[in-house]
Amino acid sequence: MKTAALNEVKDDLSKYLRLAEKEEILITRHGKPAGVLIGFASEDEWFDYRLEHDPRFLQRIERARQSLHAGRGVKLEDVKT
Repeated sequence: MKTAALNEVKDDLSKYLRLAEKEEILITRHGKPAGVLIGFASEDEWFDYRLEHDPRFLQRIERARQSLHAGRGVKLEDVKT
């Protein structure tokens, strides 16, 4: 993870957005972590990020896992294509 001071990022945001497509950038304020800049090389990456951080989606995944652990599920081999 690359680190950059807030004033550097503010002065050249487009450069840091391009860099963030390849790796996250830790933004510091007065030498202390203040945030993270995450870039997306494609709309698919943006969609994946949104999905991975959507509380409703994460709740559905958790409910599905609980259901499977309780024995209420369908084996993959039993799914007809």
